[in-house]
Amino acid sequence: MKTPKPWRRKKPASGLVAEAARTPGGWVYEIDQDWLDDPDGDVPPEAIRGGWKVDDAGRITGEFVPNDKHSPPCDDFSALTDPDHWLGWLGDDPGQTVRDSIELTLADQVEGAKVQWLRFTDEPEFLTGGKPFPDDPNRIQVVRTGLAVQFILAVVQPSGQREVLTGVFSLAVAGMDEPEARERSWFDLGATMEQIRPLLKDRLFELDQAT
Repeated sequence: MKTPKPWRRKKPASGLVAEAARTPGGWVYEIDQDWLDDPDGDVPPEAIRGGWKVDDAGRITGEFVPNDKHSPPCDDFSALTDPDHWLGWLGDDPGQTVRDSIELTLADQVEGAKVQWLRFTDEPEFLTGGKPFPDDPNRIQVVRTGLAVQFILAVVQPSGQREVLTGVFSLAVAGMDEPEARERSWFDLGATMEQIRPLLKDRLFELDQAT
């Protein structure tokens, strides 16, 4: 979070006074509850309204530094779509395609679950394999491809309960040169790219060998 010029507000958000007492000489951060319900869980930077300075006695001083990255809840697919990698197999809107796949995965676990917002948070892993066209060895036909991407999202159940989840979503397609391609996805809750990145090659190979 950048540090723009401080300004003063009359009153901090409820609950921050007690938190300040546990953080003398530091800062407490105001979270936008339009993003999430639990400020002690995983919080995307854009959900932070700003920080309140706390004096050495654990009291909020009234000095508030706004977060210039704060925004209303929204998706962010840029970590997936910004890299210069072919994503044509995901259609005209690759980010939305992956979002839809994630939402379907969640709805399979809890019927009616909806993704409120989703953000990709780390550099994805991409794998693509091909073979030369029989009539043109200078051209390559893609026969298998896959990706793994780290996410943070908010999912809302039909009851209205909202939960923030983090993890890695992987999607792979094999047999793209066959009459019917084979597709599979993996939803690794709580995982990181460091954990899943080495697995993507094996997952794609196993799918490629499946019949």
